[in-house]
Amino acid sequence: MSFHTVLEKQIKRLLPEHFAADPSMKVFLAAISTTYGNFEKDKRLAEHAFAISEKEYQEVTKYLQHQNEIKNQSIRKLKEAIISLDSKSAVGLQETDEDELISIIFYLEKQIERTKELENELIRAKEEAEKAAKVKSEFVSVMSHEIRTPLNSIIGNVHLLQQKDLAPAETEILRILHISSTNLLTLINDILDFGKIEEGKILFSEKEIDLRQQLDNLKLAHRVGAEERGNLLELNINNNIPRFVKGDVVRLNQILNNLVSNAVKFTVNGKITVEVQLKETTPESVHIEFAVLDTGIGIPPDKQQLIFENFTQANSDITRQFGGSGLGLTITRRLLLLQRSEIFVESEINKGSKFFFTLAFKPSEKTGKEEILQAPVKRDLKGIEVLLVEDVEFNVFVAKNMLLNWNAKIDVAENGLIAVDKAQHKEYDIILMDLQMPVMDGYNSTIAIRNFNKHTPIIALTAAAAMDIEDKIFEAGMVEYISKPFNPTDLFTTIYNHTIAKIAN
Repeated sequence: MSFHTVLEKQIKRLLPEHFAADPSMKVFLAAISTTYGNFEKDKRLAEHAFAISEKEYQEVTKYLQHQNEIKNQSIRKLKEAIISLDSKSAVGLQETDEDELISIIFYLEKQIERTKELENELIRAKEEAEKAAKVKSEFVSVMSHEIRTPLNSIIGNVHLLQQKDLAPAETEILRILHISSTNLLTLINDILDFGKIEEGKILFSEKEIDLRQQLDNLKLAHRVGAEERGNLLELNINNNIPRFVKGDVVRLNQILNNLVSNAVKFTVNGKITVEVQLKETTPESVHIEFAVLDTGIGIPPDKQQLIFENFTQANSDITRQFGGSGLGLTITRRLLLLQRSEIFVESEINKGSKFFFTLAFKPSEKTGKEEILQAPVKRDLKGIEVLLVEDVEFNVFVAKNMLLNWNAKIDVAENGLIAVDKAQHKEYDIILMDLQMPVMDGYNSTIAIRNFNKHTPIIALTAAAAMDIEDKIFEAGMVEYISKPFNPTDLFTTIYNHTIAKIAN
């Protein structure tokens, strides 16, 4: 019987042979031999497990060392980034050990709290700025109304006096008064428009535009001013220009009026030309280029972009010599930018300037062959019954005298409530409705009249900025508006189109 080698050696050295031959001893020795074998087996397994564990330990240790290096490098980089962003508040952070991540976390928590405080301060500042902007907007609107109301009386009376036979000296005084009041109105309109553009409140309408009629009106509006300065004003319209397009006629007129009035202002004994040509036509759009050329004082090359800045003119002498706020071209450029266009200038000192831009309009269904009933040159509203709703005595005087000069019949209502009563008891051909009145304003008065009268045209007379209240005017039931101070031509044409012209058609 064989035993474990170590046990075999022990038996031979220590155990007598007669003991080794004893059966009981053999069983005992076999058990010891098995124990030896198991021990060696366990030892080998333990050594193998230890070797594996040692390998894994080395790998884990290496991995942890690598991760620790990454952590330390990340902390260094994080510190460097924080210090580069805010070296003053991160002074204490520079003194911490590289592995002190807690100090960095604490610092970042403080920065987050500070950022939240700044955000709250910004929100409060934004709310205060919005409130201030609203107050400013309301102030400008109120001041506009308050200034326009007496200005309407001044300009209206000037128009009335111009119809009378006056001595040459009186005519000259009246001319100066007319120019001054018109300049004041232009300044007010520029400031209002500039404010609306700054606040992002400009909206563009899409209505039928008779381009040729608008350009004829443009020439007519500036003809007298041009002639007074010895200038010839011409229109040069390409034959392929469509007569009708769709767009914002108010803003188009504003842009062209700004450019032509500038050309007239800076040109003496020269020529001003408005050129219009077709650039491109697609099924969706009509691209038209407008250019205003003059032979005036010109603009130096280094000033040609400066003139489009707020309240800026080419040099300080221009304001004193020619007047103006320096807002006209700024407003013109911004109105064009809002319509995805741009204005360009070419100019040479003492030889003149050319301002030009291209606008995209939508095509019109009209062919241009339709007959257009033009208001007659001789203004006559004989047989037309007009209800004038106005609370300001001076404005009543101006409008009433204009209407009487045109042979219209006039009733006056001092507020909207009286207007409702008069409209219930008498049929009028047209109602001219002021908007801001005591007792009942023009909106509520129109709504009340529309409850029993759907057909009589009601025209709003407003000293407010018309674009701001256009939707409200139409929602109330009015069909059109005239801005105060109104031009007699605009007033007559509006009444004529909604009465005599409508009957003729």
